[in-house]
Amino acid sequence: MYQISMYSPIVIINTLILLIMFVQRLESNYQDTNIPHRRFEYKYSFKGPYLAQKDGTVPFWEYSGNAIASEELVRITPSLHSKKGQLWSKLATTFEWWEVDLIFRVTGKGRIGADGLAFWFTDRKYPEGPVFGSSDHWNGLAIFFDSFDNDGKGNNPYIMAMINDGSKTYDHNSDGINQQLQGCLRDFRNKPYPVRAKIEYYRNVLSVMIHSGNTNNDDDYELCFRVENVFLPQYGHFGITAATGGLADDHDYQCTTTTTTQSGNSQQQGPGLSEADKQRFNKEYEVYKEKLERQREEYLKAHPDEARKLELESDKAVDVDFDFSVKELRQIFDGQSEVYEHVKLMSRKLDEIIGRQERALSMISNIHAVGGIPQQQQQPGGVPQIQANMPISRPEVESLLGVHRELLQNSREIKVLVQHGQQQQQVPVQHNNQVGSQDSGNQQLALLQQLLNEVRENMNVVRREFGTLTTRLSSIGGGGQTGHASPQYQQQQQQTSCISTLSFISFLSIHLLMIIGALYYFSGRDAQSKKFY
Repeated sequence: MYQISMYSPIVIINTLILLIMFVQRLESNYQDTNIPHRRFEYKYSFKGPYLAQKDGTVPFWEYSGNAIASEELVRITPSLHSKKGQLWSKLATTFEWWEVDLIFRVTGKGRIGADGLAFWFTDRKYPEGPVFGSSDHWNGLAIFFDSFDNDGKGNNPYIMAMINDGSKTYDHNSDGINQQLQGCLRDFRNKPYPVRAKIEYYRNVLSVMIHSGNTNNDDDYELCFRVENVFLPQYGHFGITAATGGLADDHDYQCTTTTTTQSGNSQQQGPGLSEADKQRFNKEYEVYKEKLERQREEYLKAHPDEARKLELESDKAVDVDFDFSVKELRQIFDGQSEVYEHVKLMSRKLDEIIGRQERALSMISNIHAVGGIPQQQQQPGGVPQIQANMPISRPEVESLLGVHRELLQNSREIKVLVQHGQQQQQVPVQHNNQVGSQDSGNQQLALLQQLLNEVRENMNVVRREFGTLTTRLSSIGGGGQTGHASPQYQQQQQQTSCISTLSFISFLSIHLLMIIGALYYFSGRDAQSKKFY
């Protein structure tokens, strides 16, 4: 019978395979025990919106000094001179390793700001003090974001870490350069996007990553510094402080996210839930789930429209969510529908514009068919205005001006004649006042008043005729300028009778002679009546 030797190739290969599998299993167990596990700690974090409650407090945090909490952020210090603000976690940590993500903005009007802000991990909460808004001689870690150059070396804004055991005093004159653990030169003022800082402390290694705020990429971090053999208090409080001096900036914190970092061994060694607690939590979960289902059914019964909408959305989700081609087709259809609606709107607008143009053309054609452009209305007693779009030559303008000058001269002559008539009327009035009786004087005054009223009426008639004459002259001048008048329009102009200048003066002279004759007649009659006294 054939026997397999222990040194045969088959046995050797199997042994090697078993050894490789055993080594791989050991490596996987080692990696599992050394991979850090992260857990979000909400009691040591804050984030908007609804950051500040109705009473002005921030959950699990307390602020003091000049800090102001709003729904979106906490302003540690406003841009006012010599202000200090603090924000500390209420609870002390219960974990050894941690990572904190800070999102903040430092903004100011000037090119240089002051003083800066600080992140703290100390054994207790410290009161307000001279070190970036907190007390000196602290015990723990401080990371300073210094924006003012106290030593005049031009090395600010600067980010640095400093560890204090309670015996060191921060050196403001040198910006703590000789006391720093390590640091980097980074500008964090007046950035287009919020600045981010990721501070990690794991297995006595301190790492600080900085997002400059020049882009909106959340992962655009760069290493500021990494220090080993850093020993901090096992438990402590997180704090954020800021201060301003002669210069001032707004120091706004938008978000602080804290996560614990634990190795696989520490997680396995940690205490777990007992069976009784698991059963109790499961029972509470089931009761709460049933309660929510009942409330949902009652709501849908009371609101049938919402129920139908939810059914349609669920059907669409089942049919469409996993069919990307249908999604693309629907997006294309929606886009084309929107384009079609815009095209329809543009078509309606074009139709309206074409309709307006047709109406304007029809009105122009009607005006040309009638035989001229309608004249512009003139104000009473003013010079008639000629439309700007009517063609007119210089000789025609000069002829119009000559006609107006002649009319003005005639009006002056009329004025002289009227004044002469008034002077002749005043002579018998004075004579009657000196020698006449009171009754005859009153009669003469009444007659003179009546004559003056007639003169005024005649003057008004003259003015109206003068305005009519001016209008007719302007219409005649305008008709001559257009050169496009129809035969009907010319016939109407010929039929219109106009009084000439000579006729107008003759008419006025006859009126004046009649008035003067009447005055002489009344004066002679009064003289004859005096012979009886």
